Amino acid sequence: MTNISGNLTKFNTILAIDTSCDDTSVAVVRRNEVLANVISSQVEEHKEWGGVVPGLAKKLHEERIDGVVEMALKEAEKKLAGENLIIDAVAVTKGPGLAIALEVGIRKAQELAIDLNVPLIPVDHMEGHLFSSLIGTESSGTIGDIDRKFPALGVLVSGGHTELIKVDVVGEYKLLGETLDDAIGEAFDKVAKTLGLGYPGGPIVAKLAEKGDSSAFNFPISMKNSGDLNLSYSGLKTAVLYKVRELAGQSRVQERKNTASWEKGIKPKLEGESEAEGLVNQTIADICASFQIAAIETLMGKIRKAVQLYEFRSILLGGGVAQNILLQEKLRELAANENIELFIPGEKGLFMDNAAMIGFAGWLEQFIKVPRILKEKGEIEALDRDPGMRIAK
Repeated sequence: MTNISGNLTKFNTILAIDTSCDDTSVAVVRRNEVLANVISSQVEEHKEWGGVVPGLAKKLHEERIDGVVEMALKEAEKKLAGENLIIDAVAVTKGPGLAIALEVGIRKAQELAIDLNVPLIPVDHMEGHLFSSLIGTESSGTIGDIDRKFPALGVLVSGGHTELIKVDVVGEYKLLGETLDDAIGEAFDKVAKTLGLGYPGGPIVAKLAEKGDSSAFNFPISMKNSGDLNLSYSGLKTAVLYKVRELAGQSRVQERKNTASWEKGIKPKLEGESEAEGLVNQTIADICASFQIAAIETLMGKIRKAVQLYEFRSILLGGGVAQNILLQEKLRELAANENIELFIPGEKGLFMDNAAMIGFAGWLEQFIKVPRILKEKGEIEALDRDPGMRIAK
């Protein structure tokens, strides 16, 4: 990095940091173009605990953050192929997330912004997910191109969030509906735990569902007649638990059978005190498929209702569960029927927690009515984490 542009009113190239949970990520973003997006995953370190351990996450962030910053800058310089890398601002996730994890990224971002003499942009992590589907699209290189996509329906689906957001313009959001209990990603993970499938379980459940019969079990679609756009997943999760216990209890009086052959890495691995001990592979796949269709239809029912109630030009899908193939298929069908543009993140790294989406959201920040851009050293040093941050009310 050879040139630094200083405290500009407008900026294009952003160094971004995300340490909201268990991934240490640093990116360099130029408008809607990703020059580098480095993600250091902690999945293997947390796997033995069956979930994220906050203290361990913080320790690993602290050990890795400097190296990840260096790697991102090198990747960006390599992509520019001789062109000078000029950092105009630093962006960082302020919240929501694990408090002690967030503070590691914020501290590093403060250090970099002061050393480089550039503004610091605090970003809502969920705002990053909201706009992640627009990164790299040909029609989002300018703020004018992006404005033409509004009003939009933001569909945020992850391990901690399930929210439907009305996006009037960048920075102006209205919460239309949200889960009243478990998030959809959390429900996937809890079903995986019930079945003894390991961690992280959501992707395993989705993969096994491809081999299952989604009509094998009739799991409930919660709140379909509630009249509002809120969702619930606790009842579905509990229904799966009771069904697994029922089936496992029946199977224990029989000799266990292995009736299916599985691809390498896909065969269910029953770990510890699995509720599903004794169930054959095909039954587990059928449970996964039946659960998945109920979980996705719970969400799709509310999305269809939102599209009927409001006029949207586009749907913006973001969050880890956005990778779910069934959800994508259902949304494509809806978008085609309603003549609405659908935007889905264009590459795997943009679905998970990542710094590229934070950098892009940071670039958009300069175009909102009251930008939250910190330029003075004192206000940069005063930035604090906000683990309970909400994108909309």
